[in-house]
Amino acid sequence: METAANLNDSGIALTEANRPYEAIPLFQRALIMEPRNPLLWLNLGIAQQKTGEYGEALESYQRAVNISDGLAEAWGAMGLIYYELEILDTAEECYHKALERDPNSPKFWNNLGVLYFSEGSYEEARHCFEEALSLLPMFYDALFNLRDACRELGDYRAAAEFERILNTL
Repeated sequence: METAANLNDSGIALTEANRPYEAIPLFQRALIMEPRNPLLWLNLGIAQQKTGEYGEALESYQRAVNISDGLAEAWGAMGLIYYELEILDTAEECYHKALERDPNSPKFWNNLGVLYFSEGSYEEARHCFEEALSLLPMFYDALFNLRDACRELGDYRAAAEFERILNTL
């Protein structure tokens, strides 16, 4: 028997196997059965985002947070899309909403740091990368980004230490 849970599991597996076009119809069928399930909307958004359908993905994420405002992953995913679309104020708002809901996410801290770095706010970026590393000490992306932020800030000693750590990973 086809259930929303089975369709969701299959859709997740297809999305993870980089087959989002095959996953999307499964999530859509599951949503017919459970239209108020925020995780189905989230997973549909993830698959849509992988296909480059940012407008549709944003709509799915928005539906997810309208049902369950605490869904940090949807807020973070929206932030990433807005960042890629260079709508930086909205991206920053989404990252802050994600962090309000999950302050222990190194990924959200790193993404917010990348946004600040791209705006030239290197001190704020450094703080975010340090937060990410306090949560996940060997987070390669945050180490890489922190090294670059330190270079931009002229803290070459710290940058050299982060470079050393990166070379051991």
